Amino acid sequence: MVVDRADLQWAGSPLPVVGGGPYLLVSVGPYVAIPTPSRPVPCALAKVKTFSQTKPILAPTPKMAAATTASPATAPSPFPSTTRKPSLPILRLSRKFKLPAASLSSDPSPAFQSVTAFAPATVANLGPGFDFLGCAVADASLSLGDTVTATLDPALPPGTVAISAVTSPARPHLAARLSRDPLRNCAGIAAAAALRALGVRSHAVSLALAKGLPLGSGLGSSAASAAAAAKAVDALFGSLLTPHDLVLAGLESEKAVSGFHADNIAPAIQGGFVLVQSYDPFTLVQLPCPPALRLCFVLVTPDFEAPTAKMRAALPKKIDIGHHVRNSSQAAALVAAVLQGNAAGIGSAMSSDGIVEPTRAPLIPGMVAVKAAALEAGALGCTISGAGPTAVAVIEGEENGEEIARRMVDAFWSAGKLKATATIAQLDRAGARVISTSRLLK
Repeated sequence: MVVDRADLQWAGSPLPVVGGGPYLLVSVGPYVAIPTPSRPVPCALAKVKTFSQTKPILAPTPKMAAATTASPATAPSPFPSTTRKPSLPILRLSRKFKLPAASLSSDPSPAFQSVTAFAPATVANLGPGFDFLGCAVADASLSLGDTVTATLDPALPPGTVAISAVTSPARPHLAARLSRDPLRNCAGIAAAAALRALGVRSHAVSLALAKGLPLGSGLGSSAASAAAAAKAVDALFGSLLTPHDLVLAGLESEKAVSGFHADNIAPAIQGGFVLVQSYDPFTLVQLPCPPALRLCFVLVTPDFEAPTAKMRAALPKKIDIGHHVRNSSQAAALVAAVLQGNAAGIGSAMSSDGIVEPTRAPLIPGMVAVKAAALEAGALGCTISGAGPTAVAVIEGEENGEEIARRMVDAFWSAGKLKATATIAQLDRAGARVISTSRLLK
């Protein structure tokens, strides 16, 4: 539904301003951008009269875009807009979005002094499911993912987020490449969005990010940082947000970094296989996979970066109807195989992308040969993970994993002259989770 000025009533329920202002606090969801009333109100609560069930929404002013001051700060909402008039930026508000109860009640009290959360790597697209299918993967040591520690920080202005540290134990050089400005860091943006969704006004949070994933690898590095940050902040205040709310917080980060797509952030939060049924209204479907299925993934990452923006720009603007039908049928077959616990069916469908993979594979040296090597070695299927350059092969059980990984690493070197590292991971059914907490200081 599109909201106009005439659809609004301004209620006298003031809420505090977060960050630079004046502007109105934003709730979760695809936020409605509407002009502030002519009278000077720091923050106002808008009600959409034309909803069948009137739902309160919180709306930012046009000044929000300019309120990106130096850290610590809160992040503005980057949800895409549908403009009816050039002078009136409007976003489509779906009835599917619900404002968390915590945002409408009193300022929540902290439950812990600090919380550490982990979020796993993700494999997006899964072959034919471009931008709408993804799954979470992790290893037993939880090294395949990112970790964020959120700590109450009384030295910061209330309602703000700062990043105190960025480390990368396995890749020390990586930490220097990541900004500690919360408006330019995936973890900071998602944490600020979670604070807004919670309605936190009296406390500030500092973050320590430990990167376990390489950048530009096709393993959902930005989504892992965002998911871990959103989960840690939510748990810090008593775990009041739903998984859907956490995905929305992470989507703000994804939009700022790599585009408005949820096939990484949704499985990073929820775990397992996730289908993005619709972006408007935003609807996710968790695909239950039989517990008996021993699905494993051989992830081979070459020493080569494939920035998501560059790989998306290479995609065809038009596709043949025959290719569309084939990809659609293979995506449907993939979903069916997941629900049935059919590992061979999952692998076969993953290997059958006829639109995206043929365009991206030539941009990753050796990728075509790597896929062939994986299949010859006994993998059930192989494709590019996300935007690449990681190649992902599917196997049932880990028995042949090391041999398949060796063949794929060798192919990257022989065909593409790229060094590569391999990891054997399992389907991660848990998604983002809390791994440690510390009690409140008295």
